[in-house]
Amino acid sequence: MPQVTFMPINKTVEAEEGQTLLEVSEEYDIGLEHACGGVCACSTCHVIVQDGTDEALEEPEDEEIDTMDKLVSNQTLHSRLGCQARVVGDVKVELVNWPPREL
Repeated sequence: MPQVTFMPINKTVEAEEGQTLLEVSEEYDIGLEHACGGVCACSTCHVIVQDGTDEALEEPEDEEIDTMDKLVSNQTLHSRLGCQARVVGDVKVELVNWPPREL
């Protein structure tokens, strides 16, 4: 099973291949923000891949790229949306909107 490490909390968990980073974070109560409910309509689940960029996540779809281009002002070459990024190998990601907002 692939392993996902969430920074800055430095928590490593196991993921099923094909799960999104958001699904993994919810399963382990990580606290990845997702204001739109995980439908690629916002950018609160923005993560930065620190290790495993090319081999650990499926390629981004056009919808994810478009949403990031419109909404992510602090985008990097390694930015992804957690609701869209599907795990296929070991990966380490930084939670950009950490700590989560209080509701």
